[in-house]
Amino acid sequence: MERIEANVRSCSRRQVISNVGALLSLAVLRHPPMLGQTPSNGRAKLILLGTAGGPRPRASRAAPSQVILVNGVAYVVDCGNGVAIQLVRAGVPLNAIRHIFITHHHSDHNADYGNLLLLAWTAGLQHRVDTWGPPPLIQMTKLFFQMNAFDITTRIQDEGRTPLAPLVHPHERTSGGIVMKDANVTVTCALVDHPPIVPAFAYRFDTPGRSIVISGDTKRSDALIRLAQGADILVHEALYPPALDRLLAPLPNAASLKKSILSHHTPAEDVGRIAAAAGVKTVVLSHLVPAEDANLTDQTWIDAVRSTFKGQIIVGKDLMEI
Repeated sequence: MERIEANVRSCSRRQVISNVGALLSLAVLRHPPMLGQTPSNGRAKLILLGTAGGPRPRASRAAPSQVILVNGVAYVVDCGNGVAIQLVRAGVPLNAIRHIFITHHHSDHNADYGNLLLLAWTAGLQHRVDTWGPPPLIQMTKLFFQMNAFDITTRIQDEGRTPLAPLVHPHERTSGGIVMKDANVTVTCALVDHPPIVPAFAYRFDTPGRSIVISGDTKRSDALIRLAQGADILVHEALYPPALDRLLAPLPNAASLKKSILSHHTPAEDVGRIAAAAGVKTVVLSHLVPAEDANLTDQTWIDAVRSTFKGQIIVGKDLMEI
């Protein structure tokens, strides 16, 4: 400390100001401004929160989820296991969440739906949150609050929190069309083909700066191609069939699970065909199956898609910003 003080005393005023400015710049790099504290050009930012397909927890990838940020407002799509901590790791304040969209009710897409609401509330959420998805979203929301009534009631009484349930407004959808519109974004959806789950949705976000489509889980879908026409970014699930046997070999239900996966997911080559037919600029591969395989490199995925699509191809990684 004495050495630092001596160095500061020996510096000129200009040097001190310069040094302080450098330290402040470094602090900004280490601790970026929170959302909404700086002016925005309205351009949407997409962050992949989780890119693994399937419900089993993995060391290297989280369950499927993504967030679209516009002017400090967070629009979350799907809530796989760990979505709240992934938002925190991405630097997104939980109390920035305004809308949540569920593509379908498989556990790798909805397991932390209620937890995200509860944890955002404990992080200071005080405004309305609208949630959107297939039935039984309303019942799921109600039952989650009932299951956690003791904790919620205790925190309201002991910590002076705003009641949670009145803040959350679930909306169920069974058909495609316009979902919602606000000052930042227009959201539309389409029914996709993901048997035996019906309905299952893809969502499109049109913002002033770019358009982003999230496929959800689906096999090749003409409705999705129509929804994604001319989009800047298509985030699409991707399957690499030659690696399935290695993935499923340890499981007692390997044969039936392989048949199921092949029946309602999209091989990487078909992802390229979908992207080409929709005329999108960039396709982002996510919900990867297999999610962890030492024999599968990024180039393997890219080569499979490149055979049918000539635009930009990105192999998704957790916390990747696009």
